Amino acid sequence: MTAIDQPVARTAYQRSVADYWNAEKDPVNLRLGDVDGLYHHHYGLGDYDPAVLETPEATRDETIIAEMHRLETAQAEVLLDHLGPISPSDRLLDAGCGRGGTSVMAHLRFGCQVEGISISEQQIEFANGHARQRGIDGSVRYHLRNMLDTGFETGAFQGIWNNESTMYVDLHELFAEHARQLVPGGRYVTITGCYNDVTGGRSRAVSQIDQHYICNIHPRGDYFKALSDNGFVPITVVDLTAATIPYWELRAQSSVATGIEDPFLTAYREGSFHYLLIAADRV
Repeated sequence: MTAIDQPVARTAYQRSVADYWNAEKDPVNLRLGDVDGLYHHHYGLGDYDPAVLETPEATRDETIIAEMHRLETAQAEVLLDHLGPISPSDRLLDAGCGRGGTSVMAHLRFGCQVEGISISEQQIEFANGHARQRGIDGSVRYHLRNMLDTGFETGAFQGIWNNESTMYVDLHELFAEHARQLVPGGRYVTITGCYNDVTGGRSRAVSQIDQHYICNIHPRGDYFKALSDNGFVPITVVDLTAATIPYWELRAQSSVATGIEDPFLTAYREGSFHYLLIAADRV
């Protein structure tokens, strides 16, 4: 069987991840996306405007939601900034696309074709529906596929990214597949949370994050080893930890807080967890 003929979720763990995201209707994702129709599944970057906490009670929640969405959209902009020169004739892959917000932003910025993939039927249906509503479904398409074996042709993409989705897969398998799909000299970018190898293992707070999202957060060093083993050379590494803390501080005071805010803030502040951007070229 070819990759696209096989079941998308191929292990019990992958099926549990697909089930989780198929059932997910978390307001922290949906209400923020309702602000402008860009539905993200990642966190935010940058300082928030403290004035949002002083707005009248009748409009405070709506104002906080809009500010959180501004920060998460800013995070996606930072990721796209690191893809390098992209022309309208290029093709990009959003691996672990969620409900598709970053794919839409990439198309609007570069004018190119973008493919998004997820193992969640619910996410793919949602994302394709919004692409049709925007009239960009000829250029931005979402597919129910496994990021470890996508079925796309070799050398199909100029750029590939994972935005907070690498913690669900084996890094060596993932980067081998990305290396196959990228053109020589193509760019890979990820923004991810990773635990600090220096601390000697997962902290209690990091383990709580794993449990909440049924994921498997990798140590920082594993990213660089797996990239190197698969022919990638990092060109930019940015520690975004300090820049993401304000988002979590604001989220903790919002109506869409989920209870995971304290473990994130604890892990970041104690240094057991880092929020990194890694951009690497395929050589």
